[in-house]
Amino acid sequence: MELKELETLWSEMSQELESQKKLTNELIMNMTQEKYSNKFQKISTYETIGGVICIIAAIFVLSKFSLLDTWYLQLCGLFTVIFLILLPVLTLNSLRRIQKLNIADKNIKETLVSFSKAKKQLLFLQRLGIYLSFILMFTVLPVASKIMNSKDIFVDSNILYVYLPIMAIFIFFFARWGYGCYKSITNSAENILKELE
Repeated sequence: MELKELETLWSEMSQELESQKKLTNELIMNMTQEKYSNKFQKISTYETIGGVICIIAAIFVLSKFSLLDTWYLQLCGLFTVIFLILLPVLTLNSLRRIQKLNIADKNIKETLVSFSKAKKQLLFLQRLGIYLSFILMFTVLPVASKIMNSKDIFVDSNILYVYLPIMAIFIFFFARWGYGCYKSITNSAENILKELE
């Protein structure tokens, strides 16, 4: 075998090896992208169902808004409607952004920076939702009471003494559990990305 033939053979083998390496890297990136996106699939489904329920509730309150005949009931109704529409939309948008983060488009450092920003925004929205839920607890009962029973709860406030402590305890534990789930999922997704380093 001549030197020229060896060089040609070596060049072909080098190209094949480079091609296989590139293919392997592509497969790893695709598998990582799928694994990463799947981390958010379950929570996205729950949030979508919750978002639809919130939108339906907001539409219901809007359709009965004329029953809220005092300024304070209208203010409670307005906050309730805004909360039920805006927070699910913002949360779903933030979830979509973090879930659709394209790993292959950027280098790992840029990907981690993008992920970190999306994670902060998502967790901020969750914390904001927790705090606003405590305000919603005070606004939704008067609105529901007026719409369902035609009673102004601010005039007859006996139910508030039972409702508020029970709802505050429920919201506290539910919010802690939900926020813990979000932190766990985002940390798990972050670990998947760090494995690429």
